[in-house]
Amino acid sequence: MKNKRILFWLVFFTAMGLIADGSYIYAKAHLAQHLISGAWEQTLTGKRQVKPWPWADTWPVAQLNVPKKAINLFILNGANGASLPFGPGHLTGTAFPGESGVSIIAAHRDTHFNFMKNMKVGEQFQIQTQNNKTVHYEVISMKIADSRKQMLQAATQSDSLTLVTCYPFDSINPGGPLRYVVNAQKINSL
Repeated sequence: MKNKRILFWLVFFTAMGLIADGSYIYAKAHLAQHLISGAWEQTLTGKRQVKPWPWADTWPVAQLNVPKKAINLFILNGANGASLPFGPGHLTGTAFPGESGVSIIAAHRDTHFNFMKNMKVGEQFQIQTQNNKTVHYEVISMKIADSRKQMLQAATQSDSLTLVTCYPFDSINPGGPLRYVVNAQKINSL
């Protein structure tokens, strides 16, 4: 009887630990967007590289708004392990979101870019730039790419934006070789 009780408590605390760990990821992603909003407000006043918290390795460079899905996310500098847990990241070496050129933004499929599974060709969204300019985009294509067989191919049109996340959306394994790629073209600016 004593062994069963010990086993029960061991399983119980292990399960609670796993639930807490999984919840922490979502809580961190959600809370970070609130903290980043203050840094973004300062960015819109002309300050650059405003860190959302003192030890941050990143800062907001744009804001993504998908009105039909009630999505409003701050895009961070760098698409790496220092930024992706907290929000979508701009891939260094590509044009800044909303500016001329090809821009690539990546995020985790189970937090910030989970909404991408329901995007459709023709759907529109906006990017707010650091200069407080709103740039409108329209989705022109979506595809699943295998990173083992081909390099990520962003849209090739000059004023385009590519959103990238891991695939499939409901996978319980992190990472994996498949990527969901949404290409969008700039349609106008306000």
